[in-house]
Amino acid sequence: MTELFGARLAARVDERESQVVLGLDPDPARLWPDAVEVAPADGSPAERAAAAVAVHCSALIAAAGPACVAVKPQLACFERLGAAGWIALAVTCARAREAGLLVLADGKRGDIDVSATAYAQAFLTGTPTPFGDITGLVADALTVNPYLGRDALEPFVAAAREAGAGLFVLVRTSNPGAVDVEDLATTADGAVWERVARLVDELGADDANASLSDVGAVFGATAPEHLHRARELMPRAPFLLPGIGAQGGRVEDLAPAFAPGRAGGLVSASRSIARAHEAQGGTPAEAARREAERLRAAAWALS
Repeated sequence: MTELFGARLAARVDERESQVVLGLDPDPARLWPDAVEVAPADGSPAERAAAAVAVHCSALIAAAGPACVAVKPQLACFERLGAAGWIALAVTCARAREAGLLVLADGKRGDIDVSATAYAQAFLTGTPTPFGDITGLVADALTVNPYLGRDALEPFVAAAREAGAGLFVLVRTSNPGAVDVEDLATTADGAVWERVARLVDELGADDANASLSDVGAVFGATAPEHLHRARELMPRAPFLLPGIGAQGGRVEDLAPAFAPGRAGGLVSASRSIARAHEAQGGTPAEAARREAERLRAAAWALS
């Protein structure tokens, strides 16, 4: 039987003594200088930019990766570069795996069941064809959007369990606009995000003996006032906690996330690591390493 994601995640957190997730949101206009300098002189703009993005992400993984447990590539940042961006994404994921890091694909996908199955094949498993099977990205986990309901999530759950992968369902996000929909009151279930949290708990109930579920929640670190309630509703779900640093979230406010154990809370930071040199000085690699180590120490001490 394939080992489920919750157990695998907990083991990797213990092994690396880290709950930090390195967000990879490469902006071709703000890459580390060394990545731009080694970009090929020939090729289309997309090919040259994608090559530089791959070098940038690889350098960031080499610098900050030792203090992290996973990377979280933002798929849109690669997809906007076209076919060359997909190659850069594949290279980036390969470098992360070589460094012993889990790959959490940040795609926030969600659609009707047929399309959900296609998304799951693209990012978690693969696609059977008359010409042979096509292997997908084979990420360790994928972020998914719950707003089409349970039947749109179930194909993702099935594919993730087949592959021993995990899901992180958008529950209460880190952006200011979360109040527009996610915080709205419902007639019976509290806020909309609380109803989604119950759904996350139900979808993760199949593995009732595991201390940590394979269906987790994206829960913004910018709304720590909701964390106690979130943990009540999702006692076994791992929380992916974006919003640290550039969006104003603080590790020190996240204690309830670690109730199921150290792997219960994954502290995600992107710009605050990649652009640490802009505030701290030093080379980009040195500053990224320092910031990742600072976050690791803060999260480990809190949990």
